[in-house]
Amino acid sequence: MKNTSRFICVTVIGAFILSTVPIISAQDWPQWRGTNRDGKLTGFSAPETWPAELTQKWTVKVGLGDATPALKDNKLYVFTRQEADEVIQCLDAENGKELWRDKYAARSVTGPAARHPGPRSSPTVAEGKVITLGVGGVLSCLDAATGRVLWRNEAFTDAVPDFFTSMSPIVVDGMCIAHLGGKDKGTLLALDLMTGKEKWKLTGDGPAYGSPVLMSVGGTKQIVLLTEKNLIGVSAGGGQLLWEVPAPNARMFFSCATPVIDEDKVFYTGQGQGTKAIRIEKEDDRFAVKTLWSNDELGTTFNTPVLKDDMLFGISKLSNLFCINAQTGQTAWVDTTKLDRFGSVLDAGSVLLGLSTNSELIVFQPTGKSYTELAKIKVAETPTLAHPVVAGNRVYIKDTETLAMWVIE
Repeated sequence: MKNTSRFICVTVIGAFILSTVPIISAQDWPQWRGTNRDGKLTGFSAPETWPAELTQKWTVKVGLGDATPALKDNKLYVFTRQEADEVIQCLDAENGKELWRDKYAARSVTGPAARHPGPRSSPTVAEGKVITLGVGGVLSCLDAATGRVLWRNEAFTDAVPDFFTSMSPIVVDGMCIAHLGGKDKGTLLALDLMTGKEKWKLTGDGPAYGSPVLMSVGGTKQIVLLTEKNLIGVSAGGGQLLWEVPAPNARMFFSCATPVIDEDKVFYTGQGQGTKAIRIEKEDDRFAVKTLWSNDELGTTFNTPVLKDDMLFGISKLSNLFCINAQTGQTAWVDTTKLDRFGSVLDAGSVLLGLSTNSELIVFQPTGKSYTELAKIKVAETPTLAHPVVAGNRVYIKDTETLAMWVIE
């Protein structure tokens, strides 16, 4: 009886101690815009008072590139350019030490895009594999644990978009899906993740610079993406075109945003076309598109809005943070501070996190009433085009050539 009482007492005391110690578990960020490609963090607890600065724990020179690193099981997958090679590195997220690397000769980046010779496409980590898409259209699949190349597809390296590839591949039901090709001639390609063999393909418009997302309507999984001319929905199972909406850009502009999904609704934006909302409805054996609203005042250039509490938050073509009511399409507010057209906004639960090329992490309230800034923290000395990767109290920042881990203390 005494032993039982002692066991119960120790258990209760242990539980109390554990409940009073803050436990920060690492969250994964395994692909473009996070687990569900929606820019939402999971399990993040914002401090009651934000510090004036973060604490840098380590920094590693990884190479040129604008691709956001992927984080999975406390490993970072970083895709960059080092001299004449494109390099995929796996780093220990605790200390930045390299675990493995693979490289191949990179295509030369010419014209206006030459200012950014490194990859823009973020790695995708799924089912024990890591997928990368190089600036010249080289699609690679590696074993995430060892870095061993499982397959590499170079069938679409003859033609690339005007500003080279930017789309980040998506993995759905054991398939790697990517939009490849060049201007006016593209192929949405699904490959078996294990073997690299073709499962299906759809030819048509050339690729744009955003990435595909997944939605489900009427029990049908659909790949939704902006091409250079249209917004389309494609059957994930067989590659059939299910619906299509014209999405023209203003002259000399391009589609660089990823569609935002909310159940059966799609929000999309682009240069010169504002922001729009549609609903996808199943009618017998076909799908119909219903226009919900159009906001011609606010559109993005090189960033994708995040949806939070029926509000869309993003960075406008004029470089201002903005908020649109996602139910009505009405402008809720536009901040007057100039940032840059490149950047990101992430949903961190009780707060929103923004990062533009000025390398300042901006913390603000997720409200449609007005812009309310909580903190502005410098996190790099050179421009930042990749998204921040946040896990627990850690913030990973990829700037022009380095990757750093910062800690919120």
